[in-house]
Amino acid sequence: MADQKQIKLNLPPDLQPIFSNMIRVGHTPAEFVLDFFKLLPSMETVNVDTRIVLTPLGAKMLLHVLSENIQHYEASFGEIRMPPPPHTLADDLFNLGGQSPTDGK
Repeated sequence: MADQKQIKLNLPPDLQPIFSNMIRVGHTPAEFVLDFFKLLPSMETVNVDTRIVLTPLGAKMLLHVLSENIQHYEASFGEIRMPPPPHTLADDLFNLGGQSPTDGK
């Protein structure tokens, strides 16, 4: 088995974290595109804050590492609860009072 080389990760002192509560994911045969943005109730237009482009292998590796880290997080802090359907994050953001956008048709 080949030795794995340690890579030093450099975080620049002026690195600014980006808050995101929404993501749009698209793909082509050659790449996955992840657009991160924030959506707040008063916003009518949003700007993509960060775009990450991954190979299909990179996207699958990201899925794997996120899954592992969520398992570790939940083991330490408890289950991350998802809202029951049809309640969505958009319902929370736009405070629909427990009604889904399709209620009252």
